Amino acid sequence: MQSRRRGSHLGLLLLASQLFQVGLDNIPPITLAVLGLNVYLYLFPAAPLMKACVSVQQIYWYKDWRRLLLSPLHHADDWHLYFNMVSFLWKGIKLERRLGEAWFLYLLSVFSLLTGLVYLVLEAALTEITQDSSYSMQCAVGFSGVLFALKVLNNHYHPGGVTYVMGVSVSSRYASWVELVLIHLTTPGTSLIGHLAGILVGLLYTTGPLKKIMKTCAGFVTSDGYGPRQNTYYSSGYSGYGEGPAQYQSHTRDYTAQHTSSYSGGLTEEEQLDAAIRNSLNDRGRTSHREAAAPPYGFHLSDEEAIAEEIRRRRLLRFDS
Repeated sequence: MQSRRRGSHLGLLLLASQLFQVGLDNIPPITLAVLGLNVYLYLFPAAPLMKACVSVQQIYWYKDWRRLLLSPLHHADDWHLYFNMVSFLWKGIKLERRLGEAWFLYLLSVFSLLTGLVYLVLEAALTEITQDSSYSMQCAVGFSGVLFALKVLNNHYHPGGVTYVMGVSVSSRYASWVELVLIHLTTPGTSLIGHLAGILVGLLYTTGPLKKIMKTCAGFVTSDGYGPRQNTYYSSGYSGYGEGPAQYQSHTRDYTAQHTSSYSGGLTEEEQLDAAIRNSLNDRGRTSHREAAAPPYGFHLSDEEAIAEEIRRRRLLRFDS
């Protein structure tokens, strides 16, 4: 592994500035770790770009499958890295908080691999349709395809809104498609097929079978398909490239935390069950004393024994069911 030596690294400096403006404490751990990994592999690449990029020729013909792992994590230059990581920063903050750390990491892993595979299928199809083998030799590298998939997912969770793509007001429903075209027209060297592959992967998750398949394969997630929701990272607002009103995001997070704590009090499900049983028994005991009624059974347990017995009975019922 060799260190990369390029110019002034202005893109890296701007990225570092953006991170410190947001505050490292305000960035969820998976988002921060993936961002750090991309920066590290830019400075110390695992392979030269021509040995990390994905193409039909290199992967399907020559069986160099490791490129599927390397290509999303390598970037052509510091500006390529900067724009991708700033975009990922804001998408990651919103999605990781919504989905939870475990599911978000799982999602990124699947999207990274699947975007490369869909890219290969599209390029192979173009080669077959046009009979032009140059499509099979086009090599793509970078995190952009994953970002387009995350953009589709983010717009799915925030429908009906308006976003700005290069200063143009666009409905969130069509933002990914408009950005796909505009980036291809205004930024030479970008991979239209790579970005399209990301959009298709995002649609497979939001409207296709991918989400259900991922739920089936992941035994560590809860029944609703997500890991524990994260409400740990709070911020008074974001600066720079936010994708929505910071005040609204902050209000939503504060409300969620208050709303959740009013129900659970910060207790686990087991602790909530035990507390509910104690409250029920205490209420029952107070009512019995007020009415001076005899115990409903032929024997009387002490408060501690009654609580323990009731807890055991409830747990047995839960296991039997």
